[in-house]
Amino acid sequence: MNEYVKSDAVRYGAVPTFRGVASEYLRNKTFRWQVAFRLVNSTGIEKLIGALLWKTNRNRQNIQIHRRATVGYGLYIGHNGPVVVNPTAILGNNVNLSQFTTIGAIDGAAAVIGDNVYIGPACCLIENVHIGDNVTIGAGSVVTKDIPANATAVGNYAKVVNFNNPGRYVRNRWEVQ
Repeated sequence: MNEYVKSDAVRYGAVPTFRGVASEYLRNKTFRWQVAFRLVNSTGIEKLIGALLWKTNRNRQNIQIHRRATVGYGLYIGHNGPVVVNPTAILGNNVNLSQFTTIGAIDGAAAVIGDNVYIGPACCLIENVHIGDNVTIGAGSVVTKDIPANATAVGNYAKVVNFNNPGRYVRNRWEVQ
């Protein structure tokens, strides 16, 4: 089974077995979108199955992550989106994207997001910002500047408010082998 699919299943609280993944697939339409996304970016027969799932997936209106975006292991999308991610964005492992999140760019590259990052509801990450590992971005934040690792940032425009207990909202982390 595809490691990316298993890692996403773990983030949703499923067991990374065929039965656990199938159960989550039937129960959760966001996870169904993620399976199609992961498989269409795979190779061989998985890519063919992914292309079929991608074409038939009805959740593409809520989750707009381009097929060519770089997404690490263990993606979690809260509340079925809506989420918009620019194709040039790079998302690390165990990233949480909350509802109404936009990661965009007008010119050039979009954000580079580290591992174990929680992005709260209604956040906008603008242009080529770098988000470090174990970062929490509070709800409604507009991120226009880099955020260092192990920080919590909030506000419009986002500012680092502390370095206490960062990334605490990232649950069921997938450990990359």
